[in-house]
Amino acid sequence: MLLKIRRGVVILGLFAGALALTGVPGHAQAEVSEITVATQYGISYLPLVVMEHDQLIQKAAAKEGVKNLKVNWLHFSNGAAMNAALLSGTLTFPSGGVGPLITVWSRTHGNYNVHGVACLNTMPLFLTTTNPKVKSIKDFTTKDRIALPAVKVSVQAVTLEMAAAKVWGFKHYDKLDSLTVSMSHPEGMAAMLSRHSEIDAHLSSPPFQYEELEHKGVHLVLNSYNVLGGPATFNCVWTTAKFERANPKVYNAFLTALREATTFINAHKAAAAKIYIEQEHSKLSFAFVNGIIHKPGLAYTIVPKHVMKYADFMAKVGLIKTKPKSWKELFFPQIDNLPGS
Repeated sequence: MLLKIRRGVVILGLFAGALALTGVPGHAQAEVSEITVATQYGISYLPLVVMEHDQLIQKAAAKEGVKNLKVNWLHFSNGAAMNAALLSGTLTFPSGGVGPLITVWSRTHGNYNVHGVACLNTMPLFLTTTNPKVKSIKDFTTKDRIALPAVKVSVQAVTLEMAAAKVWGFKHYDKLDSLTVSMSHPEGMAAMLSRHSEIDAHLSSPPFQYEELEHKGVHLVLNSYNVLGGPATFNCVWTTAKFERANPKVYNAFLTALREATTFINAHKAAAAKIYIEQEHSKLSFAFVNGIIHKPGLAYTIVPKHVMKYADFMAKVGLIKTKPKSWKELFFPQIDNLPGS
């Protein structure tokens, strides 16, 4: 599995470094001295970008008594790949859409017991297209292809199935699945905008969806908020129960850093936009990035919002075998006091 790291390239072996990075104790031991955090592409991961830029995890860990904590940062293209890395022991804190979190929670229920740490945001996901004949999802034909991060399991894929169930009835929730293609957001955007690819639609996330709509001939087909009934969580962070139990100080340092980054973004949006451009080496203008952060309906928050709507649907269609009874069962108890849903 080849992954892009911010300052180079690394190949993650299936079990390499499992004990060191996941904190699974063979004997009683001190907390880990090194962790690996992964992000994906897009401004939705801004809290993690700020955490890396300002070394907030290391600072919080030092206050917890864990000195010189080493934090590695990786880029993945989808949550499914992150889950594989987490379970192989090469990743400590994956981040991604609600779909992959619910999937790994269900699959590890009773063994690894993966739970959510907290959420990163509430954001709308747009389905855009270059096909002038497609005004709604009813208009897609077998000639169309829709790019999204991971077929069936990504939050985009699940959202599309939920939309199809609303339009054609639950029995036909997978009506558009045959049109979907797994591609990273940058690849999907490039393919659709090239107009030389079979890809003529893209279900993505900020900033890609807003970049696409800046291009002539690209228009909006679907907004996820219309499917979910309002603002809903897009991204979360998760880890294993073994890590959380064995490393309470490092775990708390991570959650503290996430809270601090979220507070900073909401109080200093322009500064956060500059950090994103610098840290991600983005070619987007400051005005464009800052404009996205200020858009109505887009918010940075650790509070889970409408995650159970995804869990209920995924259980109903058989994507998961075990369904959480509530959002609190899906997350570690450190955020139980939040007004989640």
